[in-house]
Amino acid sequence: MIRVLLADDQVLVRAGFRVLLETEDGFDVVGEAGDGEQAVAGAIEHRPDIVVMDVRMPGVDGLEATRRITANPELAGTKVLVLTTFDVDEYVYEALRAGASGFLLKDTEPVELLRALRVVAKGEALLAPTVTRRLIQEFVGRPENRRIDTSAVREITDREREVLGLVAGGMSNDEIAAHLVISTATARTHVSRIMTKIGARDRAQLVVLAYESGLVTPRRPA
Repeated sequence: MIRVLLADDQVLVRAGFRVLLETEDGFDVVGEAGDGEQAVAGAIEHRPDIVVMDVRMPGVDGLEATRRITANPELAGTKVLVLTTFDVDEYVYEALRAGASGFLLKDTEPVELLRALRVVAKGEALLAPTVTRRLIQEFVGRPENRRIDTSAVREITDREREVLGLVAGGMSNDEIAAHLVISTATARTHVSRIMTKIGARDRAQLVVLAYESGLVTPRRPA
């Protein structure tokens, strides 16, 4: 059962999501929040698997609420899936930097929302490679965005750097294993070790940190 907390300042939006999830097997809506402050408090109270987080909310917005949730060690098992009506790259980028595990627009089809929740619940990143490349090219090159400790970069082995490049390209563990002709378990171990060395919370943050650190370089379109 995937336990979900809904955070959105619009009551009708929350009601719609609740009906969708409660009529689908495998989901349990454990709480609702109308702003970021309530979202953080609800996450602490209910310890959901996923918080579905709107970006623009009164008071504490969704980005700040995401930062607070992902920075709380007691909520290490809680993922954040950001939903918004605003298709603005900087929101996506800041949400991922804040620790969100994925990003979707509110006009996403219901079946895609359900799939996204299942993907995030498994600890995977909800990142389309095309979106990732656009974000990286636009924002990561900025000097103020380089925030990773260089000593952590030096600890990454050549093999791990290769695996990291594949993760940043959007590959799953199974796809990485097939590409490198190794077992899925070995691929998973490589990814886990890289996350530990870099200090990434999950695969989404790992992708952002990979580009920010210079371990992976975005390819410019021809």
